[in-house]
Amino acid sequence: MDLTRGPGRRRWTARLLLWPAAVAGASCAAPLAIPPAAVVEQARLVPSYSARLDVSLRGPDLRAHTRVLLAFRRPDALRIELPGPTGARLIAVARGERLWAVFPAERAVYSGAARAEDLGSLLGVALAPSEVMDLLTGVPSARLRSYRARWGAALPRHIDATLPDGARLQATVEDAEAPASLGEPAFAEPPHAGYRPVDGDQARSLWSGR
Repeated sequence: MDLTRGPGRRRWTARLLLWPAAVAGASCAAPLAIPPAAVVEQARLVPSYSARLDVSLRGPDLRAHTRVLLAFRRPDALRIELPGPTGARLIAVARGERLWAVFPAERAVYSGAARAEDLGSLLGVALAPSEVMDLLTGVPSARLRSYRARWGAALPRHIDATLPDGARLQATVEDAEAPASLGEPAFAEPPHAGYRPVDGDQARSLWSGR
């Protein structure tokens, strides 16, 4: 199912806009630098997650500022979508040991392994999918050079991290929720029949313009 358009996209986008009342109430509260221990532990254990993010990345080879739709399901499923004015600019899915990224407007596809090196090549964020999940739920990888989070009632709302390669990642999290589960189609290999293959550098230039 192509989640970049039609009913599949509407259902997945609707999940990103529907919050539990506790998290919705947190949007009006001042963010917390040090949340209660019980909140941190509950966030660490969430099996699935979805959110909209405003992301700034300043690295040795890439500077970017973009909106992101992100979802994950532990232990090994991650979806990252960069929205554009007429549809998704990029849909990247890591699942198990595989990573795919499609660029619908350019009819291009990148494929690789679901590991830090490949996510770094594609997105400029050299973290494994599990490390991305932990970063968003308040559990910094030991490989990070620095990590700070300010919390809402249930999950981090602002994240400032220095990645292993020295890149600085800042994210403002909106509409975060930890649903009981996310549907299988969100983490399926994105359709890309007839798309031209591209390497990591080409893929990164397609979404970043660099």
